[in-house]
Amino acid sequence: MFVSLYGPLWYYYLLDISTFVILIPALLFSLIASAAVNRTYSKYQKVSAASGMTGAEVARKILSDAGVTGVSVVPCRGKLTDNFNPKTGVLSLSEGVFSSSSVAAIGIAAHEAGHAIQHAKGYLPLMLRTALYPAVKIGSYLALPLAIVGILIEWLSGIGSFGTVLLAVGIIAYSLSSVFSLITLPVELNASARAKRLTMQTGALTGEEASMASKVLSSAALTYVASLAVSITYLLRFLLILSRLRRRN
Repeated sequence: MFVSLYGPLWYYYLLDISTFVILIPALLFSLIASAAVNRTYSKYQKVSAASGMTGAEVARKILSDAGVTGVSVVPCRGKLTDNFNPKTGVLSLSEGVFSSSSVAAIGIAAHEAGHAIQHAKGYLPLMLRTALYPAVKIGSYLALPLAIVGILIEWLSGIGSFGTVLLAVGIIAYSLSSVFSLITLPVELNASARAKRLTMQTGALTGEEASMASKVLSSAALTYVASLAVSITYLLRFLLILSRLRRRN
């Protein structure tokens, strides 16, 4: 029993290592993108805007000028934890953004205000992302357990068809994350484009300052591209494992 159990798991371990290789480029890209956004944010967080407006003031002015009501701008803990919750209508700005008048803070605050405007105007990609989120959340919890149980059944009980089905269901559940990441890209890029335009229109940033803020937003956008790349390569990895198991049977 020990040998029959140990052998399959060891084989799967080797198979897992071989499929892990395809993740390396995407994971490296993700690390580089994360380092880039932190470096760019830190650099322009030290540059004060001539207008003297804080991130919170900029966000409120942008929303007011756009005629968006019912949105609360509040502080939240953490670094780069800024977000807009369309369900509650709360725009949360991190500690380094809410009360800061730096170029980076204003750019990020304007970006989140852009999301609030998207919601108010019914921007389709945002509506799709919001609708998909509950399914993605459930799928992210179920995907890995289903895949692992499917593989174990495949090896331990010999019921190959049932194990393969569970693995396939796990892959489908995980694929929702890839779709979510894909939809997120236009949402984030559009919010950044709005931010770049609105910071100039409100007078929060000068032309040169807006260019600096644009660098912060562009580096942040790169992290979403990296997230999509990682999600897709993980999906490809699961598909490769499924293909190998099916061929083995």
